[in-house]
Amino acid sequence: MAENTRIDFLYLSEQDMIRAGVTDMAACVDTMEAMFGLLYHGDYRMAGANNDSHGAMVTFPEHSPFPSMPKPTADRRLMAMPAYLGGQFGTAGVKWYGSNIANREKGLPRSILMFTLSDADTGAPLAHMSANLLSAYRTGAVPGVGARHLARKDAEVIGLLGPGVMGKTAVAAFLAVCPSVHTIKVKGRGRHSLDNFITWVTETWPQITTIEVVNSLEEVVRGADIVTYCSSGEVGDPATYPVVKREWVKPGAFLAMPAACRLDEGMEQDDVRKVLDNTGLYRAWFEEVPKPAHHHIPVIGVRFMDMVAQGQMAAGQLEDIGRIVAGDAPGRQNDEEIIIMSVGGMPVEDVAWGTVVYRNAVKKGIGVSLNLWETPALR
Repeated sequence: MAENTRIDFLYLSEQDMIRAGVTDMAACVDTMEAMFGLLYHGDYRMAGANNDSHGAMVTFPEHSPFPSMPKPTADRRLMAMPAYLGGQFGTAGVKWYGSNIANREKGLPRSILMFTLSDADTGAPLAHMSANLLSAYRTGAVPGVGARHLARKDAEVIGLLGPGVMGKTAVAAFLAVCPSVHTIKVKGRGRHSLDNFITWVTETWPQITTIEVVNSLEEVVRGADIVTYCSSGEVGDPATYPVVKREWVKPGAFLAMPAACRLDEGMEQDDVRKVLDNTGLYRAWFEEVPKPAHHHIPVIGVRFMDMVAQGQMAAGQLEDIGRIVAGDAPGRQNDEEIIIMSVGGMPVEDVAWGTVVYRNAVKKGIGVSLNLWETPALR
């Protein structure tokens, strides 16, 4: 019997990705929820000895003898994020992540991303796809999964710091699962981003009747049923990270934090429920960086790892959203409960949403088929 060694794969541009449904936030939230169920049951693998690493990042020295070597400027990343995801997905993939805040001066996004989806058995490529929207929507969808299980059912007000891409997708996810929301309070750095955000909300979400631009973190948080911080900034000194103070937080609030954040002592107390997207991810980060780890990775879950290591918190106080999604731990238990969820971002999310979008593209005949080889020259 003749061997069939031909390998073709699908190339999907950003416009192809849009036509294949990458911006369908309701479907993305459902996909992330299914992914968390697989994480909880262990049907996944990521990088590192613990199979939970965020990825592998190339770093650059402050002083190099090579003049063409990039400098370690703000948001400078070259990073590979590989993962395998089982269940209904059964695929593997890797996101290549290039980032430089100076890109904005060239009219480019801060981050430029590509994703390769592969057959988990042979490793053959299934698709090579534009991944800026893929990454943005899966990142935003995770707070949406949290809100589905942990926000009050009658939530009406969102408080948002950072009206950029991450802020938009987080809001889209909240609105996909919280139909009672009618007000957004937003704080941004400049008028341009705020105007862009307001236009987007007005054109996309008619259920929002009030958009209030505020000038302080306190105004973002106070009175909000759902709070999210989505701003980027310098990493290194947690004192400069945007703070949440307990006195600002409304009883019953749900806070989802996919970006830099610090908490005051009141928010670190035991009666504030603390949820992680994946405890293993934070343990891996904690092992990989100098201590205190929160100085190097600004998401709040890493601060919780520091607190556990310093004896300020018991590890058992931290909950995984996967356990809640699977029904083995309760979601919101009462209308007064304050719950904060750390969102770190994981390559299994890219594999999950990339697989769904790829399968949509195949069904709809979207994308360009490219040939890897008819027969490999070396084997």
